[in-house]
Amino acid sequence: MIGLLQRVREARVTVDGEIIGEIQTGLLVLVGVQKEDTEQRAERLLQRLLGYRVFPDETGRMNRSLVDIEGGLLLVPQFTLPADTRKGTRPGFSTAAPPEEGHRLFHFVLEQARKQYPHVASGRFGADMQVALINDGPVTFWLET
Repeated sequence: MIGLLQRVREARVTVDGEIIGEIQTGLLVLVGVQKEDTEQRAERLLQRLLGYRVFPDETGRMNRSLVDIEGGLLLVPQFTLPADTRKGTRPGFSTAAPPEEGHRLFHFVLEQARKQYPHVASGRFGADMQVALINDGPVTFWLET
């Protein structure tokens, strides 16, 4: 499972002109599900997202996690994230999970996040979403489990 996390000052997801998820300071995470992913990998990704130290402490060092700052977590399903881009000029999606499995595992991560953390918003699996953000830093990391 892949999480492309971005430290943000604010972020929102819009579908058909309606804001369906938004956060202030926190993490926007694009979530990609690969064929071999499992609930165990999804849980591991969530634990890393909640505990990953990407927010500055009083000295400016990245020493605080999302939980430490009580920031928002915006999870957005991203089918294209696990694309194979190693050759050619068109991405291949043979490494991505089939849509049904991607939907199931994305919603598993989302449900677990909502059980474990109070500030969670999300995009909508399979929707044509517009994602707006103010990246803070910019700080962006690729996490893979």
